[in-house]
Amino acid sequence: MPVFDFKNSPVEKKEAVCTYTTFVSHENSASADKPIFVIENNRDWRHHSNGIFTNFNARTSFEFETDEGTVSADILKIDVRFVNLLKWLGENRIKVRLSGKNTPEGYCVYKIRELAFGGGTKLSSEDGFLQYMIERLLASEPPVIKDTDDEDDDDFDESGDDMKITSIQSITDFLACAGRTLPDNICLWARRNLAVAKSHEVSPEERRHAQRALSIMLNIQWKSNFFESIDPVRARQILDEELYGMESVKQRIIETVIQINRTHTLPAYGLLIAGPAGTGKSQVAYAVARILKLPWTTLDMSSINDPEQLTGSSRVYANAKPGIIMEAFEASGESNLVFIINELDKANAGKGNGNPADVLLTLLDNLGFTDNYMECMIPTVGVYPIATANDKSKISAPLMSRFAVIDIPDYTKEEKQIIFTKFALPKILKRMGMKEEECVVTPAGVASVVELYSHTTGIRDLEQAAEHIAANALYQIEVDHVDKVIFDENGVRKLLG
Repeated sequence: MPVFDFKNSPVEKKEAVCTYTTFVSHENSASADKPIFVIENNRDWRHHSNGIFTNFNARTSFEFETDEGTVSADILKIDVRFVNLLKWLGENRIKVRLSGKNTPEGYCVYKIRELAFGGGTKLSSEDGFLQYMIERLLASEPPVIKDTDDEDDDDFDESGDDMKITSIQSITDFLACAGRTLPDNICLWARRNLAVAKSHEVSPEERRHAQRALSIMLNIQWKSNFFESIDPVRARQILDEELYGMESVKQRIIETVIQINRTHTLPAYGLLIAGPAGTGKSQVAYAVARILKLPWTTLDMSSINDPEQLTGSSRVYANAKPGIIMEAFEASGESNLVFIINELDKANAGKGNGNPADVLLTLLDNLGFTDNYMECMIPTVGVYPIATANDKSKISAPLMSRFAVIDIPDYTKEEKQIIFTKFALPKILKRMGMKEEECVVTPAGVASVVELYSHTTGIRDLEQAAEHIAANALYQIEVDHVDKVIFDENGVRKLLG
């Protein structure tokens, strides 16, 4: 067990004694039954107790402020994620208030709050930094404990409020408290970039880029590739809510859910949803993201004609910035997300210095992605790609090999009539605040709507027709003061023809 020297005496340095053991917890909240750490209770400590962490002479302890003065008590055990945070609080002599409960095991602490201006010390942010750190640590996976006395090992992962780590001081404090639960390569990268950001031997532009890159990287929650089980019944309910028909598509998605439940990891291959325009390919992708409970981002390949748009630009340029993929990680705030790649069949149309499709291969392999601005390998094991395409014959063989393909045929005339009646029109009426009985389309009218748009694929034109019909009905109700409007075959053709 490594010794964590919280604070050495300015008068006499002694070998610090680590009084605690560590325990591994995956809890994302703390309580008296699931504490952050435990202190010996040789007396009954108050529910709210003030003091400071210390290892001033020899023992890892907490100094309680009591009516009789300062009383020290050993720390008995600590959630491994919080070791470095407590060390940092002790080293900086930051006065805190503990919330805990006396039990036979000891004083079980489940909340730590900073006391404003305690002891004349300050946190890197005057308000919220400590709470931000605690929330991120609770949201993190326990760090891998190495059998080493390496003093550079740190603790942490993330979650938290709207606070962002941007200043050099907050970045420094963050790494001191949280580095060990970051991926190893990112932790090493962060320390190197922090040295650049603090250096006076490099240009102000280099320092600015290093600080910006650090802020982006450390505000992303780098999660493990472990996925919790998904309820297949709930997954099927979501699919039925979002999609009509498509039984083969739904079956393939439920199979993916079952696979995740067995392995607790994402499948090795993403999904490629191919079919005519307007058949609901993007809707399928959004439904999968909802089932996986992951944030999602979209890449529109039809508008990307230069690989640098995806990979970012080098910091040697004054106007350098990260690429679209890195910006997606930053916007989502976590490393596990669904990438919805629209119009993958347009990905070969590169007009810049290379082919954007080649960049996608590194993202899809889940081996890691390198952004030119960040200058670091970004873990992508938690990225689930879902691509859409109108014509899969235009997709290169290397790209196709990264996906499990789901073909979506166009809807039949009968299916379009049901979709218009059961989904499209009710959805529009609900959005407009109308009752279904205020706008009625007869079966013959529905057949006319479908017939008028028989030359188009998908259901987008049907949805636009439903909105036109509902808007016209609302106009008649408000202006002509009628109670309801019925659209038969002639009414539909007169309005839409």
